[in-house]
Amino acid sequence: MTTFRELGVHPEICDALERKGITTPFAIQEMTLSVALMGTDLIGQARTGTGKTLAFGIPVVQRSVSPKDPDYTELPQGKPQALIVAPTRELALQVSGDLAIASADRGLRVLTVYGGVGYEPQIEALQAGVDIVVGTPGRLIDLANRRLLDLSHVHALVLDEADEMLDLGFLEDIQRLIKLTPETRQTMLFSATMPGPIVSLARMYMRHPMNIRAESSYENATVPATAQFVYQAHDLDKPEMIGRILQAEDVDKVVVFARTKRQAQRVAEDLADRGFPAAPLHGDMAQVAREKAMQRFRDGKVQVLVATDVAARGIDVTGVSHVINYTTPDDEKTYVHRIGRTGRAGASGIAVTLVDWADIHKWKMINKALDLPFDELVETYSSSEHFLHEMGIPKGTKGRIKPPSEKPSTKPAGRSGDERSERAPRERDRNRSRTRSRGGRPVEGGADTEATTDASTASAPADGESKPASRNRRRRRRPSGSGSDTGAATATVES
Repeated sequence: MTTFRELGVHPEICDALERKGITTPFAIQEMTLSVALMGTDLIGQARTGTGKTLAFGIPVVQRSVSPKDPDYTELPQGKPQALIVAPTRELALQVSGDLAIASADRGLRVLTVYGGVGYEPQIEALQAGVDIVVGTPGRLIDLANRRLLDLSHVHALVLDEADEMLDLGFLEDIQRLIKLTPETRQTMLFSATMPGPIVSLARMYMRHPMNIRAESSYENATVPATAQFVYQAHDLDKPEMIGRILQAEDVDKVVVFARTKRQAQRVAEDLADRGFPAAPLHGDMAQVAREKAMQRFRDGKVQVLVATDVAARGIDVTGVSHVINYTTPDDEKTYVHRIGRTGRAGASGIAVTLVDWADIHKWKMINKALDLPFDELVETYSSSEHFLHEMGIPKGTKGRIKPPSEKPSTKPAGRSGDERSERAPRERDRNRSRTRSRGGRPVEGGADTEATTDASTASAPADGESKPASRNRRRRRRPSGSGSDTGAATATVES
């Protein structure tokens, strides 16, 4: 089996990788390194989760001048030597983490820049000097416009997940960034799929690139190590189904994909209420909260991450055993990217898709595009025998490991909100003193009389009364025709 050392990787990089247990390359890495280490432009295409980060990360680190090298002082002071562009904050952070591992013994300074956080730390780092910059297009353009980021000395440019950047509308930003770098740079473009605009971009800005396609020629191919299950499920039963899956055999970390930010928040709260360590990840969260959720997920403090598609792009966490599509993806490419969060780096994984009745047509289009064997879906519930068997869920398992949380309530005990709203008018009437009838006539013993009653006097029975005068009185309507002068439903005092 080929090792990184045999491929010509610098010993310091190999030593740093070996300390993390990384010794042999994956297919995309083995095919890419021999080309990229020579400085050749290349287009790398491989299924998600197959190790593209180190395929470009190792050449970037190795071809950057280290502070240990004698010619390091000849470089422009503190100017970036390499630029890596990623579509999302999470992916940028993941790439920076891998680069930090590979460059640990080289002494290179790696900086991650992205939006949603303050400028000051990033500006201070740039002013102090960096060697490799990893960032999202928007913040990179912003810093460049402010003349804080100088890309005129970059020798290597990497566009990671280029198809996703295209989908997010970053094509113009990418072109502007490319024009800020020298024409003599090495350009590496990595993507899971190769739509037309990405091919055009490569032709325009790359010099005779080498095309490398690892493991599969079909751009929508899914990871073979991922077992896929698709169920026609009812929306109200989905939380229970997920709760039972979380107690199945061989479950480790789980990523649940939701369609909207609100849905991601709601599902995460529901799972937490059921007793499972869950956290949301979506665009409405502050960047600090998103980073904290990702770190807790990596550390295993959170078992379930409930994410939207954009927020979850770039999740590269080891130990993700299951990916669950709470809702049907919009298209086959989204489906491929979602389930690619498991079965990564040669590990096996399970992908479960829960299809609503309204999404059956959408699923059939995905099924046809990917040539999957799930054209006819089986109606499935959390108690279905085939579901429990296929997921490895022990019989008798429930989707809850703690009782529902009892939140403190300001409502009267034993009364629901609806009951309170219905009965409140009666209680107000019961406690309210009436001074006049509906006919406009004074009511004997009304509020005017009671208001002047002294507490000491109220404690003694009045003439003809057997109860204290200060007690709240109840009024009731007389039946019609009971002898009222006006014939109206006037109030009488009940003693």
